[in-house]
Amino acid sequence: MPVIARLPVELVNQIAAGEVVERPASVVKELVENALDAGGRRIVVALEEAGTRLIRVQDDGVGMAPEDLPLAYAPHATSKISSLDELESVASMGFRGEALASIAAIARVQITSRQTASAHAWALAPDWAEAKPAAHPVGTTVEVRDLFYSTPARRKFLRTERTEFGQIDQLMRRFALAYPACGFALHHQGKPVLDLPATGEALLSEARVAAVLGEGFLERARRIDAAALGMSVQGWVADPSYARASTDQQMFFVNGRIVRDRVIGAAIRRAYADVLHHQRHPAFVLSFALDPKAVDVNVHPTKAEVRFRDTRSVQDFLFREIHRALSRPSASEPSLGNLSGSDLSANSPAALAGRGAGGGYAPGASPMLDPSGAHSRDRGGAGMPASSRAVQSYFQLIQPATAWPESPQQVEEAGGVSASAVPPLGYALAHLHGAYILAQNAAGLVVVDAHAAAERITYERLKQAYARQEMHLQPLLLPVTLAVSEAEADAIEQLADLFGRLGVAINRVGPTAARVTALAAILRGADAEGLARGLLAEALALDLSGDEREPGMDSPIHAVLSRMACHGSVRANRMLTRPEMDALLRDMEATERADQCNHGRPTWRQFSIADLDRLFMRGQ
Repeated sequence: MPVIARLPVELVNQIAAGEVVERPASVVKELVENALDAGGRRIVVALEEAGTRLIRVQDDGVGMAPEDLPLAYAPHATSKISSLDELESVASMGFRGEALASIAAIARVQITSRQTASAHAWALAPDWAEAKPAAHPVGTTVEVRDLFYSTPARRKFLRTERTEFGQIDQLMRRFALAYPACGFALHHQGKPVLDLPATGEALLSEARVAAVLGEGFLERARRIDAAALGMSVQGWVADPSYARASTDQQMFFVNGRIVRDRVIGAAIRRAYADVLHHQRHPAFVLSFALDPKAVDVNVHPTKAEVRFRDTRSVQDFLFREIHRALSRPSASEPSLGNLSGSDLSANSPAALAGRGAGGGYAPGASPMLDPSGAHSRDRGGAGMPASSRAVQSYFQLIQPATAWPESPQQVEEAGGVSASAVPPLGYALAHLHGAYILAQNAAGLVVVDAHAAAERITYERLKQAYARQEMHLQPLLLPVTLAVSEAEADAIEQLADLFGRLGVAINRVGPTAARVTALAAILRGADAEGLARGLLAEALALDLSGDEREPGMDSPIHAVLSRMACHGSVRANRMLTRPEMDALLRDMEATERADQCNHGRPTWRQFSIADLDRLFMRGQ
């Protein structure tokens, strides 16, 4: 019969160390957090062999008294908290009192510390009988040598020196972003790798972000600075087109703490859901603050996870602010708002309609464009395949003005709009290879992917129509009958009402037959059979039956609407007239997130006159 016995203290400490210290980066994290809690304003980390041989962390904080040094090595000894009430509202980085004890159980550790009022410093290692005098400036230095020397099996799980150092380098950069008021330096093998002086700013600093992530990130990022309901978020979210193959530029801080949290991750994924390209990852640097009592940081020994008291409020707040930031143009990148020197509201349909010949487009006006494709034939489209010419759903919903400018100069000559008031995306010049619109604006040349732009506009209109229950159906002149499987027929019978709200009126007319009788006016002229089959495929692959009336951005309903917008938008080789192209440009200016299509691809690019001059070496 097994006998219950107490484990030796050394073994208990080594087991605890396995939870806190996974790799050299774990040691650096714990020691840097202690340095920050001590009020350090400059923290220097020195490594040898990526931390396996030596980790030295030096700070200029308040230091420790000699009588406190032995307690630093004791398990569950801390100066951060002393009661349960303090634990429930902890604001310091450390509080568990486990880090140094765990590190000392698997490595050789020495602490040297000096307080301001002390004549000299004191040093202590766990196996010393008492602290010894030492020379050291005000602050503390912790040296950790021979990591995992007492647990050699753990060393086998470490990666290459390059990988382990990369983890520490990334960690130091995250700390530098979270604490711009503190200077950080990193040395490896005696050589400086990172040296970031303090910026003097308490919150996320633009200068620090540029130093850590590069100017390229800031040029493609949108600023967030919002507060509500006792919560605040500050930082930058990168454009969807800046999405990366890895999560190396995803940095989130809660009350200054570096965390990974599923609630936060879900909110950010929702905000990027219909603008991110396939399996790419968004880039962001965000600092989130709330009452310490509203977040539980005592979830995991590494303190890398947190739990929020009101998960729903946190998620909704973050989603709303990030979604709002992604809905407006980037402040640094040429965009629909800043090219015109005004915000998007100035380019709303109503505002544009009042500009006469300078931008005279009034959405919703009639009559519709000729569905026979006459305009396409006028522009050389007669030789296009019938299937390409027939896809005119988007362009049947726009109405050109009576007079269209041939160029911005003609607008000015006609007394319509001055050159300085040319719309952000300018005026169309040509349709290249049936795919790209070339337009001239005040800055230079604009190139637009017509299909991607029309897809985004159609998608936003479909979402609004669905949310408002205003999906107006237009009967087909000739209903389309489909041969379907029994499973598809059953889905039609079960979800016919939902399909109608999505813009496709389809009914079961036999065991394996269905009929499409109407399409949403937004999708007028689209391939009814293709839309219906795509909708059925989505219905079988996704659970649509339980979807809410106002779905979130990651809703399967939005996935369906996105697919419908793709199939219902203008295709490549569908040649457009100049009125159609200009109308598309005006709609882009009035549509949220028009910089990207539903899949995160860019819809347009700006080339300045200077860019074009460089291409052709003018003035060189």
